Amino acid sequence: MTTSPWPTLSRRLLAEYVGSALLACIVIGSGIAAQQLSPTDIGLQLLENAAVTAVGLYVLINVFGPVSGAHFNPLVSGVSAVTGSLKWSDVPTYFIAQVAGCVSGAVTANVMFAQAAISISTHQRATGAHLVSEVIASAGLIATIFALTRSHRSELCAAAVACYIGAAYFFTSSTSFANPAITVGRMFSNTFAGIAPSSAPAFIGAQVLGALVGLGLALVLYPAQQPQEK
Repeated sequence: MTTSPWPTLSRRLLAEYVGSALLACIVIGSGIAAQQLSPTDIGLQLLENAAVTAVGLYVLINVFGPVSGAHFNPLVSGVSAVTGSLKWSDVPTYFIAQVAGCVSGAVTANVMFAQAAISISTHQRATGAHLVSEVIASAGLIATIFALTRSHRSELCAAAVACYIGAAYFFTSSTSFANPAITVGRMFSNTFAGIAPSSAPAFIGAQVLGALVGLGLALVLYPAQQPQEK
């Protein structure tokens, strides 16, 4: 039985760029819409933002997964390289495509809602509670993805990741960024989903730490690739 060749790097990078841009549009656009639709109810704003993000993420993973793996996240790409499912030489270009996509998506979301194309966020988030939340959110995301892939249940990733992120909007005080690229993108929108540039480095550091914790947990639970059922 022959296997299909891995798509070319240019196709994978295009998928990562477009998918990351759409992810940022979904996160930021739904945040702006939530503010406009429910201006006096922050809880409802968060629910609307979380629900739209979860549904949109499920679609994006299914659409772009067969091309690039639908990482949209430097944490996922980095851990994929560590575990051998992505070449280390591809990692820098994946990172660039993801960050560029998230910034482009943030600008696009601003424009769609008649905001200034670029408005640097003033939303300070780097508190101790938020950083602990980002460690936990990122660890859970990475553990979810790689526990499933290492046990040959990759077909569940789209639904599991979407459900996890939707839930983590509420069970973490940071609303679960769990992604350095989207963290950078959200700096460019001074709206509900934004983050001040001064808060971003601490968030990204917490996310990287969380990714290492999540990878460690996945490797402990699944120390070797589980044999695939025939």
